[in-house]
Amino acid sequence: MAHQHRSQGQLSPSGDTEDIVTLLAPRLAYFAGVARTEHVTRAAQEMQVPQSTLSRAMVRLEQDLGVDLFARRGRTVSLTPAGRTFLTSVERALAEVERAADEVRADADAATGKVAFGFLHTMGAETVPGLIHAFRADHPRVRFSLVQNYGEAMLERLRAGELDLCLTSPVPDAPDLVGRRLDEQKLRLVVPADHRLAARRRVRLAEAADETFVTLEPGYGLRRITDDLCQQAGFRPRIAFEGEEAETLRGLVAAGLGVALLPPPAVPRPGVVELTVTAPRAAREIGVAWLDGHPDTPPVAAFKKFLLSRRGNLLP
Repeated sequence: MAHQHRSQGQLSPSGDTEDIVTLLAPRLAYFAGVARTEHVTRAAQEMQVPQSTLSRAMVRLEQDLGVDLFARRGRTVSLTPAGRTFLTSVERALAEVERAADEVRADADAATGKVAFGFLHTMGAETVPGLIHAFRADHPRVRFSLVQNYGEAMLERLRAGELDLCLTSPVPDAPDLVGRRLDEQKLRLVVPADHRLAARRRVRLAEAADETFVTLEPGYGLRRITDDLCQQAGFRPRIAFEGEEAETLRGLVAAGLGVALLPPPAVPRPGVVELTVTAPRAAREIGVAWLDGHPDTPPVAAFKKFLLSRRGNLLP
């Protein structure tokens, strides 16, 4: 085959990467097939495409690259030095595409697929292990990619496609997300064991108006709830320390560095007393969220259905 018009449509070395990929990608498998068989007719038969289609694709590929990839002798071809160099990279690229295809198919498999699941730090000790254990009774080979984070960070990862589902608080109300309330978790006023309120079992939050608080950092759902409850109780909390994890805050309370509004611990923490708050009503909603309109793989759909079935019975 002669190449009379090699310059037409030829890619510039400085051409846009996206343009190069768009032009070359559909022809790479054809090129690899011809290079493997060194025969256009045989390659066309193996790949079940018309020989004319394959021949035109190879000519266009060489035109786009501006390089001869094959030396032709009738219907038999052999690779030029440039063709051998190109084939090495093409085979590597095609193998990576095949690996990626195998991976996404495996992740979507109903029996052995993967769920990318995010949850609050406070859900990690008991709630999430218990949920996964119960789910795997009927889906023993489904795999999980687990991410612990605060609510806003998980919602960002949902939007980025990095998570399939997340347990969060408060339940999001956004047009691009679907949120479903699953349960409610009471919050307690946690005070040092030698605190003036430690002998009590119940307390109004207003009685802690003069206390120093330790809280989660701004942006955490529990921090917003703490600020809102204190406002309802008629005061603005004086914040001494801000952290990223509830059990760290309990440690600060045990050290006498303040009080905190926290959900119940997985195991009792020495050095602190946890008081029921009678007013205002101190609780946070726990819900599951996912990206609206995002199609679920079978394992994600199964786990979502399982979570929704636990409404009102999510927490230990």
